[in-house]
Amino acid sequence: MAQTHHSRPHELTPLPSALRVGFWLCVLVAIAAGMRRLLALGTTPSSAEPPDLQRLDQFFRSHASLTYAHIVVALVFVCVLPLVYWNRTRLRQPVRAAFYILGLIVGLTAFGMAAHPVGGSVEGAAVVVFNLLFLFSLAQSFRAWRAGDASADRRWTLRATAIVLGIATTRPVMGIFFATARLTGWTPHQFFGFAFWIGFTINTVVMEIALRRHARSIE
Repeated sequence: MAQTHHSRPHELTPLPSALRVGFWLCVLVAIAAGMRRLLALGTTPSSAEPPDLQRLDQFFRSHASLTYAHIVVALVFVCVLPLVYWNRTRLRQPVRAAFYILGLIVGLTAFGMAAHPVGGSVEGAAVVVFNLLFLFSLAQSFRAWRAGDASADRRWTLRATAIVLGIATTRPVMGIFFATARLTGWTPHQFFGFAFWIGFTINTVVMEIALRRHARSIE
């Protein structure tokens, strides 16, 4: 039962500093990217923006309802994430309930977004693969939380967090592709999929390495 969590008031060992820094950078980038997309959806396109960016904004405007639903829920979810790791709030059922419910909605709406990917089938495949990994990790985290298994709970929660924040890591990768577009001739349709694969893979692999190298401090 979830109530068993209240019988373990001890504080968790702080995560390695590199993971904490990476976590906060990803949270800030995810919030900034989400806010930028919401502003772009609600404003008239500016002729001062690069053509590729204008076309990208227009693409998301053509699926505005789904984009709004996904991004608004994702922004709330990202804001809840720090509470899941703060010792004062991590055991509170409303916090964990919000984490699981919002995470599920983020995952489901991501599948909807994958039906109309900017980067075509390459991006769509990346979204499906990593979204399935995220939802699986979320389910395992929920199962461990309900069973009172603090160690498994933390490990699967970290995995779910790393995967979902992969969307933030794709942003600097996309920035590199945008910056080199004049040299490569690639458009967002051509490089978005690769940016998704790279960004989500980085987060997933880094977390798996951290879970193995810092097993004792993460338990």
